[in-house]
Amino acid sequence: MKAKGFISEFKDFISRGNVMDMAVGVLIGGAFSSIVTSLTEDVISPILGLFGGMNFDQLSVNILGEVTLQYGKFITAVVNFLLMALIIFLMLKGLNALQAKAARLAHLEEEKEEVPEEPTVKTCPYCLMEIPVGAVRCGHCTSELEEAAEV
Repeated sequence: MKAKGFISEFKDFISRGNVMDMAVGVLIGGAFSSIVTSLTEDVISPILGLFGGMNFDQLSVNILGEVTLQYGKFITAVVNFLLMALIIFLMLKGLNALQAKAARLAHLEEEKEEVPEEPTVKTCPYCLMEIPVGAVRCGHCTSELEEAAEV
């Protein structure tokens, strides 16, 4: 009985949207990582190798006998990390800018809706009927109004 509950609970956990989103993100991140790794190893390292005379991946130092410290691969991994971090930073910065712009536009739309229009009518103080704002005499009771609003 407990196994059914555990399996059911596991199915609920797996079928949640955020878990699926995370799985897709991990898969895309892995593919993106291989692109950045290829960029570093196949493009940037050979170009830098032009100046140093060899590819970064091949940089190593022999410590004792067959023990070799391959620091060039470490440098390549650091460059991969920095490129990945830079690209993710630029993507997030662009996304945040788009979200901020959308929020500003939404706020402007709200302000536009909240601004009341100028009144076009006023109430006659004698008969309490609505008359145009610029009227100097009430059209209903024909009373002369003391102050006329300027149009």
